[in-house]
Amino acid sequence: MSDVAPQTETAVQPPSRVSPFRALVRWESMLLVLLGATILYGAAVSPVFLNSGDLFYICLNVGEVAIMALPVTLIVITGEIDLSIASTLGLAGVVMAEAFKHGWSIWAAMIAALALGAVAGVFNGFLVTRVGLPSLAVTIGTLTLYRGIAQVILPTDTIGGFPSGLANIGVVPIPGTQLPYSIAFFGLLAVVFGVVLHMTPLGRAIFAIGASQEAAFFAGIRVKRIKFMLFVLSGILSGFAGILWTLRFASARYDSGTGLELFVVTIVLLGGVSIFGGRGTIVGVVLAVAVLGCLQTALTLALVSSEDQNIVVGGLLIASVIVPNVAGLVRRTRVRMRSASARRQIGDRPQAESA
Repeated sequence: MSDVAPQTETAVQPPSRVSPFRALVRWESMLLVLLGATILYGAAVSPVFLNSGDLFYICLNVGEVAIMALPVTLIVITGEIDLSIASTLGLAGVVMAEAFKHGWSIWAAMIAALALGAVAGVFNGFLVTRVGLPSLAVTIGTLTLYRGIAQVILPTDTIGGFPSGLANIGVVPIPGTQLPYSIAFFGLLAVVFGVVLHMTPLGRAIFAIGASQEAAFFAGIRVKRIKFMLFVLSGILSGFAGILWTLRFASARYDSGTGLELFVVTIVLLGGVSIFGGRGTIVGVVLAVAVLGCLQTALTLALVSSEDQNIVVGGLLIASVIVPNVAGLVRRTRVRMRSASARRQIGDRPQAESA
């Protein structure tokens, strides 16, 4: 069956009616408060927190993760997920390094890494949209598959020796600023993603798919095509993140980026994107990037171990799922109570005397 249904006269609108919109605004306000609290905590544990050098490293540590979070945001809004992003990052870095090692120019090697990311996304998208497998199972499988391929290509060795001019992209700020190149790329991409998601028909279609895939299909939206395109986009940007990661560390390893999918999913859900699809904003994701970056740096300055930091990130991930659902349950309960009270008042009202 084709994934295109006959067009209807009723335009499909995103499910962000007044109440969900207000909920998102409140969520983003909460993120601003959380960001302020994180900054105060960092300032309390270290007087150098958020000075010019520290700001550079905060942004540097979250640059690649933030870039991968953008396409994952759109995928989650459609009701799917991609957990293979970190493995795609590692495999793309290995492919770039191997191509460069075998005499390719660095630019051709980068193109090979992007192409590898696209192929990884095509494979994920094909299995999800054409074969009909659940994206959670597919991308958990490809998470292991892509990492295994990277290990076969580069078992224990590392590859370095990249041109110093490009390698410096990962370790020096943009001239005249304290911002790394990766966060600048993220800023530009966030603007593009924000415009597409919130101001174009494609964005409305993405929201509609997440709200009700069946309704979107019968409204004429190409559900499978859009989802497939988003998985390919996720693969390409994961490959791009792999290039930046490899240049930042000036070497490629098969285990590069291991575990970063946890941070990406945490950013997406902490940013207010519903795990069930149909709701989310790019602004919320940008704020979540800032919160996580400041929190990681503050914890590091407080001499908190990486294992304990993972506990904090895991707690944020769980809270990002629990809090919106508890809030929704409270709202629905209040609506039911008001409705029941109104019905009782109508039932208790004495009937008007007949004329």
